[in-house]
Amino acid sequence: MSLLKRKIPMIENELTHIDASLEDPFDTNSCKLGEGPFWHPLRESLFWFDILNATLYERNQIGLHQWRFEQMVSAAGWINQEELLIASETELFRFNLKTGEKHHLTRLEDNNEITRSNDGRADPWGGFWIGTMGKNAEEGAGAIYRYYRGELRQLISNISISNAICFSPDKHFAYFTDTPTRKIMRVALDSKSGWPCAEPEFFLDLNNSELNPDGAVVDSTGNIWIACWGDSAVHAFTSEGRHFCRIGYPALQISCPAFGGPDLSRLYATSAAVDINEPDIIKSRAGNTFMVSTEFTGVAEPAVIVDFL
Repeated sequence: MSLLKRKIPMIENELTHIDASLEDPFDTNSCKLGEGPFWHPLRESLFWFDILNATLYERNQIGLHQWRFEQMVSAAGWINQEELLIASETELFRFNLKTGEKHHLTRLEDNNEITRSNDGRADPWGGFWIGTMGKNAEEGAGAIYRYYRGELRQLISNISISNAICFSPDKHFAYFTDTPTRKIMRVALDSKSGWPCAEPEFFLDLNNSELNPDGAVVDSTGNIWIACWGDSAVHAFTSEGRHFCRIGYPALQISCPAFGGPDLSRLYATSAAVDINEPDIIKSRAGNTFMVSTEFTGVAEPAVIVDFL
């Protein structure tokens, strides 16, 4: 696993291509639907999910740990050294990594049998944004919510495949997408509470390039790094929407990126083996989790606040 820093020039109209297939995978478990990677700053480890196999993974310098659940799980934020907030098909719950104990926090569309959680991320105020979608990608079946100080509030409805939830480093905007639209949206946030304070606005249109935006993460300078399903790549855009980098992987369905490592300069990416023939899974590294080192620095994932007293 190479730790060579990749030089990615920020020159106007120059698109840098990086071939991540030259690197060994960070993890070779073949996830049916890898998703939700994030770097835990206290544990110095990467967490991610295999949604369709209801599994949570953690890998650090010691090795790999995994936990299985009764329902599909898709996204998480860290609470402290030993606890995560996790989103499942029907709830948000507090999970103890040491004991395996679960504590219910709030219901999440538990009266809707066709939906499950999908993309999510902690916000800079200690809240947690989570999107839902139909289990068969039913049109308009999902929504995007924010959990903050014990309240779960729906923010955006009529979402088919919720994705790309992330936040600008200056805390001015939240980004999101409904993947079939191929449009990245952003919404202005209140500086004190983090609640949206305006209607969502258009930020980036990927229709001309026929890219399907999936998960996304923002670096410390405001660039947004978007996994593009079906393109074997993560694409990077400036905060003004200029395309400046494509990182290619040996897996067709790249699902979500995350910055991590000791200095947050390593870009991790999950992938999916769903709907890929078994011989092609082995050949293509489908479902593996990848890592490349960059000259960019991510933003440390903030803790989710669940204790309000």
